[in-house]
Amino acid sequence: MPGSRSLIDDELAEALKAVLMNRKRLFDLTDIPAARKAQRSFAESVAATLPDDPSVTVRELRVPRAGGPAVPVRLLRPADAPGPLPVMVWFHGGGQVVGFAAQDDPRLTRMCLALGCAIASVDYRLAPETPAPGAAEDGYTAYQFITREAGALGLDRTRTGLAGVSGGGAIAAATALLIRDRGAAAPLFQSLTFPMLDDRNATRSSREITDIGIWDRETNILAWRAVLGDRAGADDVSPYCAPARASDLAGLPPTFIAAGELDVFRDEDLDYAARLRACGVPVELHLYPGAYHSFNVFAPSSRLAASFDHTWLSYLARRFAAA
Repeated sequence: MPGSRSLIDDELAEALKAVLMNRKRLFDLTDIPAARKAQRSFAESVAATLPDDPSVTVRELRVPRAGGPAVPVRLLRPADAPGPLPVMVWFHGGGQVVGFAAQDDPRLTRMCLALGCAIASVDYRLAPETPAPGAAEDGYTAYQFITREAGALGLDRTRTGLAGVSGGGAIAAATALLIRDRGAAAPLFQSLTFPMLDDRNATRSSREITDIGIWDRETNILAWRAVLGDRAGADDVSPYCAPARASDLAGLPPTFIAAGELDVFRDEDLDYAARLRACGVPVELHLYPGAYHSFNVFAPSSRLAASFDHTWLSYLARRFAAA
């Protein structure tokens, strides 16, 4: 196969040059504290270019947990929308090792207004300080709180979905598995955008994508080592740590999956979608040609990003309306 960079969509290629600025890769996970600092700086620089939007309010919640630290959650909602509102429990990206809930405020603000929904953005614990399945347990705790306290929060318990991007897609998928296996009230859907699902790094795409610089094979291997330590790639990894390890996907909620053609996660995402459908789970799957990981974040004005946004928001609106 030719080098992955030669196959990138033209608009995305131009955006990639600006993002990398002659660096080999965006994040160097050989130094996780430095990677976190760089990621926070990037997110805050983007947010600084955008005005505050008073039409969306943000409430900081601390969800209690017996025998463990409280889970921070940012609850965004349209200021003037009458309740009870549908709600999406959201998990930010960052490979489960970098990132923070507030980084997605600009995107989530637009989604709140477009969908007329609330969004509960979970500030789950990161690896390696908290190895898997700690983040999924945070997700489960937050989901249980949101559904249990929905009435007091002005939310609609029957219209509660899960959504996550990249590493947050792993947490959303693992949370869905915990919800199913513990017999909790099922979410309305799970939306998995370019999700990080498989610690084994054995698919064709995981071997092909080595030279783009956003989230390539080397970065992914380092991330999974942080998440799982010596367990990465072992035979007995729990699906609550790496959702692709689940042998039975029956009983999971309707699922949206988006993947980029030039994403290291492409084949594990396509495989997960196929296995969900084989187990009777309704799946909407989209594969974006010439697209690298998180292209919609790094090239938000591109035609492919516009196509993704339209498709994704349409799916979420239909799911909320169907309940």
